[in-house]
Amino acid sequence: MRVLVPMAQHDTGRAGSVPVAAAPGPGNWASPCPASLPCRHGNPAWHRKWRKGQAGSGRWGGSGGAMAAVTTESGAGSGAAGSPEATGGSTGGGGWRRPHGPLQRYYGPSTAEAAEAAPDPTDINGPHFDPEVFMTKVRSECPLGQLLAREAALGREIRALDSDMQTLLYENYNKFISATDTIRKMKVDFRHMEAEMDDLAANMAAISASSARVSAALQDRHRRGAQLAGVQALLRKLQALVEVPGRLRRWAGTEPARALRCHARARAVLRHYRHLPSFRAIEDESHAIMADLAQRLRTRLREETLDPKELTECVEMLLQLEEPAEELSEEFLSQAGARLEAELAALEAELPTADPSGTASTPPPPASDILDFVDRGSSAFVGTLCQLAGSYRALFGGDTGHLEPFAAALATRYFALLERRLALERGLGDTSLLVRALDRFHRRLRALLELLPAGADAAAALVARAARERVDRYLRALQTFFLGCLGDVRQALAAPRPPGKEGPGLPDLLATLAASVLGQLKAVLAYVQLFTARDVAFASLPYFKGEFCVTAVREGLVVAFVRWLCRTARGFADGPAERGAPAAPPALLLLLARLCLDYENSTISYILTLTDEQFPPQDSGPAVTPGPALCAEARAAAQRLLDHYVQVQGAAVAQMLRKSVETRDWLGTVEPRNVRAVMKRVVEDITAIDVQVGQLFEEGVRRAQSSDSSRRAFSVYSSSRAPGRYAPSYTPSAPMDTHLLSNIQKLFSERIDIFSPVEFNKVSVLTGIIKISLKTLLECVRLRTLGRFGLQQVQVDGHYLQLYLWRFASDERVVQGLLDEVAASAAHRCLDPVPMEHSVVELICERG
Repeated sequence: MRVLVPMAQHDTGRAGSVPVAAAPGPGNWASPCPASLPCRHGNPAWHRKWRKGQAGSGRWGGSGGAMAAVTTESGAGSGAAGSPEATGGSTGGGGWRRPHGPLQRYYGPSTAEAAEAAPDPTDINGPHFDPEVFMTKVRSECPLGQLLAREAALGREIRALDSDMQTLLYENYNKFISATDTIRKMKVDFRHMEAEMDDLAANMAAISASSARVSAALQDRHRRGAQLAGVQALLRKLQALVEVPGRLRRWAGTEPARALRCHARARAVLRHYRHLPSFRAIEDESHAIMADLAQRLRTRLREETLDPKELTECVEMLLQLEEPAEELSEEFLSQAGARLEAELAALEAELPTADPSGTASTPPPPASDILDFVDRGSSAFVGTLCQLAGSYRALFGGDTGHLEPFAAALATRYFALLERRLALERGLGDTSLLVRALDRFHRRLRALLELLPAGADAAAALVARAARERVDRYLRALQTFFLGCLGDVRQALAAPRPPGKEGPGLPDLLATLAASVLGQLKAVLAYVQLFTARDVAFASLPYFKGEFCVTAVREGLVVAFVRWLCRTARGFADGPAERGAPAAPPALLLLLARLCLDYENSTISYILTLTDEQFPPQDSGPAVTPGPALCAEARAAAQRLLDHYVQVQGAAVAQMLRKSVETRDWLGTVEPRNVRAVMKRVVEDITAIDVQVGQLFEEGVRRAQSSDSSRRAFSVYSSSRAPGRYAPSYTPSAPMDTHLLSNIQKLFSERIDIFSPVEFNKVSVLTGIIKISLKTLLECVRLRTLGRFGLQQVQVDGHYLQLYLWRFASDERVVQGLLDEVAASAAHRCLDPVPMEHSVVELICERG
């Protein structure tokens, strides 16, 4: 083995030398061989000379500071690491020796890089480096400081490369020594192993030979032993067959199932060898015992105290005895039917008996709630039916021709009993209890529906009917609640008020009524939503996903209640009052009109949105009532109520005016000195109505008033002509002149519609009442004959009404026109039409 050991010393006395610091320790290339390894250089004198040079001037090699290469050869040969050769100069002490092999790959550039790079003799790391050219270039181009810096850098690089080479050398050396030791040990171990394997092969051959000799010696005995064992097994079987009758006789009374298993094991052998007399006798005796067991099992099968498990076991044993399956299936269903009939009778005993006479009577309340009834029915009847149906299929295989009609008849009776029990839930009670009962019924019926698919529709229809019935009851409860709230409102409106203490106003009553009804409707929707909860099993049925949400809840509950509310409210205006029944107070009509208007504006859309969120309709479901149609119905009801309110209030005021006109002697009356009391009462009533309507409706829009509305002259002929001009001509000899003037005035005046629909504001309502009142006054005056002072009294009363009523009407011309017609009619009916001076009329009205 060849080891390349370059060594260098620091020469600081010459400018061209290369400084190399010798680091102490085993990692320095300038140090001798490690103490732990034997010296392989073979030249101890070289070590002494090296130590002496270390202690001297610190220089080793030639005067140029180059590195010396010492090549040693180990005793093992030189093939492991290769022989280093001199490159890049002479092999003397003044040149470099470049490594080959791994060192060449470590230090030198790759072949591709060397081929790509251009030849540069001054590149110290290149393959074409020339020391002489490099030194000449450096000395000629670089100053002293740069030369010293270059020397220091080269020294650092040399030290780094030497350290890496030394590490690589140590690693390879240690691995080589370890590999040599391992190979040496393997050679020794394999020699021992080969000897042991040879011994093992010899032993196995001896064992095989001994085994063959033993087997040959015992072959006859083994054959005789196998024959004896076969004979023994045959004797045991024969002994078991001989003992079969005794075992059957012993177990038939106490353990029939064990006797059947024993007979089943022996039956095939006895049938196979029945041509032998001994086996035939055993078979006949066994058949006699089994026939007696079959007779006892049939007797037990007819007992009424058998539970489903015992019944199944009894039929199963009879089938093992090869009894006719058709017979057994009929007996099985007969016994099962008797037991299930008893379960149904127990459930029917909890229900009240139907009245055969058909008279309406309230049945007594049930002894237990619906959930207990369903639990008992599910655990007793449904559980027993499922168990018996499963046993029937297990016993008789796929033969369900008798089972399906049998189960269908019993399930129909059970559904009828459950529906009778659901019909007893007349009150609203706890809806969650009903939902839990129906959910439990539906869940426990799934096992029965797997056996009886035809009953699925009947069960789903029963649950759907129960849900619809509960929704209908909620609708009736909402209607009753609304009527109760209306009764409270009527009582609050009619209750007497002590002096100084006022009751609740119309806005408070309206807010209470609307909030109560809406809150009750939301509570009902929350209760009904329990039928569609996620944890409810029957909520996944198609009915509850589509038809229930739309038909039952949205249309049958919400829309039906809104329409009923509008019809009920409108009934106070449309329906004729019963004889002796009190009429609806006008304030109630006004309040209901405002309630229907609020429903049209906001409440209906809110209720429908809430319903659609809680009960979302399906895209392919039935059609729904649009919101605008309901809003139109509510607005129509509000319009009819408001029109009726105007008619009622107008009729009340008109009744006072009619009585005041009919009960007065207009021919013999005295000269007017004051306004009649009835006119003051009319103004007071109109003012009270104005306050009442203003509590619920907005003011409205009036036409622009003239500047002299309160002081306008009231004419007995027309507002457009002076009374003095035509007064002389108004005599009995010339009546046609006055009639002609009146008719001409009507042609050019605006027609007043007395009973036109009113708008939803205070001004329109008051205008309608005033029109009805003044029109009644006009018609009553037309039927009377007046004297001079009667005409003047009508003039005074009309001016007083004009002074106060114009501010309540939407257009003062309506009031003025009707009062003009009253005055003109009075003038037509007057025998001596001499009107009072306008100043006197004003003075009387101001004093009144």
